Amino acid sequence: MQNINLSSMLTESRNLNSEQIDNCSTLEILKIINNEDKKVALAVEQELSNIAQAVDVVSHALLNQGRLVYIGAGTSGRLGILDASECPPTYGTPPELVIGLIAGGQQAIFHAVENAEDNPQLAERDLTKINLSANDVLVGIAASGRTPYVLGAMHFAKSLGCKVVSLCCNPKAPMLELADIAITPIVGAEVITGSSRMKAGTAQKLVLNMLTTASMIKIGKVYGNLMVDVEATNAKLIERQISIVMQATDCDRQTATLALQQSNRHCKTAILMILANLSFTQAKKVLSENCGFIRRALKDHGL
Repeated sequence: MQNINLSSMLTESRNLNSEQIDNCSTLEILKIINNEDKKVALAVEQELSNIAQAVDVVSHALLNQGRLVYIGAGTSGRLGILDASECPPTYGTPPELVIGLIAGGQQAIFHAVENAEDNPQLAERDLTKINLSANDVLVGIAASGRTPYVLGAMHFAKSLGCKVVSLCCNPKAPMLELADIAITPIVGAEVITGSSRMKAGTAQKLVLNMLTTASMIKIGKVYGNLMVDVEATNAKLIERQISIVMQATDCDRQTATLALQQSNRHCKTAILMILANLSFTQAKKVLSENCGFIRRALKDHGL
């Protein structure tokens, strides 16, 4: 069994503000949790320059046949999987573009898998299965910053020439030494000692939101603040597509609906058809020539 020094980890320290939480009323308990949660966004703010570096690396990879790969254990792994799974419906990306891996595999998404996070060799096996390459970016996620599975993943990724990003909440963590870019929001002790699904998990979620959202903006998946590559996979999203085209072009519903029908329900193409007065074939060609960026395509037509 590993000898782990919990006292050296800030995420395992005891929070003085919640030492008597079991004696509090329900409202008092919630106020303590809420007051601690208020500190999370400020901790993330301190890491914006590092997050920006990571976004630039990720967006460059996505534009050059690379992928974004999240890897973690427990809550950290689940958060990576959650963020990755939201990219295809929101931004129309292929499922293999942003990947989330968790120690213990699919079973671990719902149930803890004994000792999986303590095995660094499992990470190499999991990354080999997805054919990790130097074109990809690996983001290791672990609140503690010392999870062996994640450290093993980072070692293996570096051996392949991958760019490696760490996301943890402990200063001076082992993960920081392996990272090309270290994102380390210091959220302090948890309300319930060691329960890093709380503030640390919230900080990780905020950072992951930023990584994918900003990267998708930089690769042309957003026009204004509209998700113009959204896929219409249900009734709500069909309606959202119509709304997006109307907002992007200031057209009426009938015009938006017709353009979407003519463009095989592809928002970007429909928008360009309306704004540049192009046919479907013309709009599709111009978009392709401009790597899917609507603004570039409009500029091409003097708009």
